[in-house]
Amino acid sequence: MNLQPLFDNIIVKRIEEEEKTKSGIVLPDTIDKEKPQKGEVIAIGEGKITDSGNKIDMQVKVGDQVLFRKYSPDEIEMDGEEYLVMTQSDVIAIIK
Repeated sequence: MNLQPLFDNIIVKRIEEEEKTKSGIVLPDTIDKEKPQKGEVIAIGEGKITDSGNKIDMQVKVGDQVLFRKYSPDEIEMDGEEYLVMTQSDVIAIIK
């Protein structure tokens, strides 16, 4: 990908998971449902610069699977793929 995020921004590819009911019925994509808040980090910036000039290093790295805040990411499309752009502080957790 030819996109390099700046500062503490990260680019995430949403991880789509197949939805099933408790009885095992797979819900099709046409069902009106919320998008998952889980994704894989594709690119990261170099870190945040504080007002005093100190650099805060990134805690996430490329390849990490993360959970993120529901309304935080901006959606972009590049080369026919959908990506999310958010700040590192929008990430709630790294999935291990």
